[in-house]
Amino acid sequence: MKLLILVFAMVLVVEGLPYAAAPEKMKEWLLKLSDVPSTTLRGVGVFSLCTGLLICWVVQKTNFFM
Repeated sequence: MKLLILVFAMVLVVEGLPYAAAPEKMKEWLLKLSDVPSTTLRGVGVFSLCTGLLICWVVQKTNFFM
């Protein structure tokens, strides 16, 4: 449970950093993002999801990162 809370906290740190560091640029980027087709966003989301799952699996199943 502790690990889950730590992971959630790190996600909040990573997600909040761009907004704290450059809020005006984030507004510009989000306006540009609204012009991207939904299918492209879905493809990027699925790719990110699969990549994250693969990294988690590799880290858990190998001793490479120890």
